[in-house]
Amino acid sequence: MEVLSSRILLRPVDPERSREFYRDTLGLAVHREFGPPDSPGTVFFCGNGLLEVSGRSDASGASTAELWLQVRDVAAEYDRLVAAGVTALREPRTEPWGLIEAWIADPDGIRIVLVEVPEDHPLRRDQR
Repeated sequence: MEVLSSRILLRPVDPERSREFYRDTLGLAVHREFGPPDSPGTVFFCGNGLLEVSGRSDASGASTAELWLQVRDVAAEYDRLVAAGVTALREPRTEPWGLIEAWIADPDGIRIVLVEVPEDHPLRRDQR
């Protein structure tokens, strides 16, 4: 399979609330909007991929889906988001694999893992 493009699709319980969360609270930039003006689908830039918030789900519930977002400073982003009222699931800490992670949730309870890659971590080293 040759993948030419990809994106994560979210079907929220309350589309407007979720669009506001990803656009205004997390601060993701809008790639494009489509559909009816009163309830548009919105595609956000999300690092080297895209996140589409469109349509509607009948009910929120436990999901195995998670978002993994690498940021420059996990502690600063975590503090900013908690102060903005975002649901905190776990404070920042260094994992056994060396990444610094904090966990938050979107309005439908989808876990978002905020990740900081320390300067001395193998993910930052040249793999040649």
